[in-house]
Amino acid sequence: MCKVIDIIKKSTSPFASFEIVPPVTGSDPQDLYKRLEDLLEFNPPFINITSHRDEEMFIENEDGSYRKLTLSRRPSTLAIAAAIMRKTNVEIVPHVICGGATMTQLERLLVDFNFLGIDNIVALRGDAMPGMKRYKAVPGGFEHCKDLVEMIQNLNKGKYIDPNVKNGVSTDFCVGVAGYPEKHFEASNIDLDIRYLKEKVDAGADYIVTQMFFDNSKFFYFEKRCREEGINVPIIPGLKPISSAAQLGSIPSSFHLDIPSELTSELLKAKTKEDQYRVGQDWCILQSKELIEHGVPAIHYYTMGRMDNVRNIVKSVF
Repeated sequence: MCKVIDIIKKSTSPFASFEIVPPVTGSDPQDLYKRLEDLLEFNPPFINITSHRDEEMFIENEDGSYRKLTLSRRPSTLAIAAAIMRKTNVEIVPHVICGGATMTQLERLLVDFNFLGIDNIVALRGDAMPGMKRYKAVPGGFEHCKDLVEMIQNLNKGKYIDPNVKNGVSTDFCVGVAGYPEKHFEASNIDLDIRYLKEKVDAGADYIVTQMFFDNSKFFYFEKRCREEGINVPIIPGLKPISSAAQLGSIPSSFHLDIPSELTSELLKAKTKEDQYRVGQDWCILQSKELIEHGVPAIHYYTMGRMDNVRNIVKSVF
């Protein structure tokens, strides 16, 4: 198995990596494998798998009282990782999120990944529950991602929170964390957000993958401020091609980022949905080429649904 940090350090040229979203519950596994085939054409050194916390809803009983029902909208990241490993030899990088899990549950999940032979993890705090304005840890869970990073590094030293584990085996996880070129929406300013990012790196993160962005100048400033703050690990920019004019409203509200006026104007001028699709694709190609000229070690592409644009982008850039 290869660690992401070693892949980055040993690579002699920039490369593309990808991130996939687990299919919804009830989907045909063959659909997942078809998406993988489209990505494996480019020989990515690793593929990330996102993770989603369970959702909760309340069902009214006949007597007027309510009971809580926990819903899993997608197969677990562990199950998706195992399914992909059955079909391919590509390195799998599952996301592990603090949200909705206790420290014990997180440790158990990491032990499962270790037994599966997975050495790479992206550690995330996760989002707030639907309907809640801010993130809140479950009792016995982590409030901050840096605490999860510390747990992983403790496991790498053979230190478990489970008191029943004596002389536990040391894991060997490589840890990635998220960075936000336009700052996390909960942070009061970019400088404070980068200070929090440094805490994750100081806790043991090996590299950073950024939130999507559409203005490269935001990434260049973010990278500069990270270096000034003493963050010296590799920073991989994350990109997602915009695919329709409708996303001019949905993406900023969902991901708390800006879309440049020039891109907005071009999308609004496009007369058909296919024209809009090409505008977003071409913009991402230009972004990618400029980032590579800037010297980034890799570009991480977020893939969702139709993937023609991502495939065309990678063919044009790498």
